[in-house]
Amino acid sequence: MNTRREFLKNAAAGAVLFGKQNNRGLAALLGQHSEAAKSRVVIARDPQLHGKSAQPDEQRVLDLLDRAIAAYTGRDHPVAAWKSIVAKFGGEGKVIGLKTNGLGGRGISTHAALAHAICERLQQSGVKAGDILIWDRNARDLEACGLTIATDTNRVRCYGSDRAGFEDQMESWGTAQVRFSKILTRECAMVINLPILKDHMMSGVTFAMKNMYGVVERPQDLHSSGCNPGIADLNGFAVIRQKVRLTIGDAISSVYEGGPGFHPEHLWYPNALIVGEDPVALDQTAWQILERKRAEAGLATLADSGRAPGYIATAADGAHRLGTDQPERIALVEI
Repeated sequence: MNTRREFLKNAAAGAVLFGKQNNRGLAALLGQHSEAAKSRVVIARDPQLHGKSAQPDEQRVLDLLDRAIAAYTGRDHPVAAWKSIVAKFGGEGKVIGLKTNGLGGRGISTHAALAHAICERLQQSGVKAGDILIWDRNARDLEACGLTIATDTNRVRCYGSDRAGFEDQMESWGTAQVRFSKILTRECAMVINLPILKDHMMSGVTFAMKNMYGVVERPQDLHSSGCNPGIADLNGFAVIRQKVRLTIGDAISSVYEGGPGFHPEHLWYPNALIVGEDPVALDQTAWQILERKRAEAGLATLADSGRAPGYIATAADGAHRLGTDQPERIALVEI
């Protein structure tokens, strides 16, 4: 498992903006800049992901996942790419958790097709089915994602913190005083974060970092002042820094106004996955995606609406050092 110093080194930055390239070309370009240890963010899109259905095509989701992971790892073969991820983040022979987000209900939650695609590739890369655990706050949120509760230890499991419980001891970091889910503290050696891209009525943006509100007993205690510094302080805990190693953000569908709940009048389909390790860079990227959509829809900026996501800059400051929010220090790959 990487130390905090190694994490910060990997999150250090330089900058380059990549246009659309094939996977092999992207891998070469990424390799050229690896020494600069930029905060890489990959956005992979498929405009045909939904077709004529309200739900995305499962095979196209798997194909999109493969393209995103290939671009991120520099490995063209999906199984090789996933083997490198599991090895890098210390998940070999251990439980790997997939943290979803079903808070918004069936209309705007992490898509089951994405979770299933990741489970498929993990198993093909050598992870035992029983070592994969899909989880969220509770059964309701998981079912909102289209997932089914499962507890058989010989199969991929799926259940919430309502079943596993929370630690008795309260822990503190900055303003955050929380009790963590036992799924995070006791069961998972590594967590893949599967947030869904949404506007948020308080924090402005909810994506990689705010999805961690679903790993504590009372997330409502962290919502004051636009969730700033609540989001940053929560992500400062060592257990989150050390275990939540990769984000595969669900931007298959999104709401750009009125979130985090489902508002069909503000629903749109970016048809994308957003992949990275640096949660600050991921949220900075997500913010810009939402702002572009809001401008297209004729809406005010989040700042003009009184809810700029100030927590992003806080998370990047010298006290938190969770990543970079500087666009020139983010290596953005769009395919």
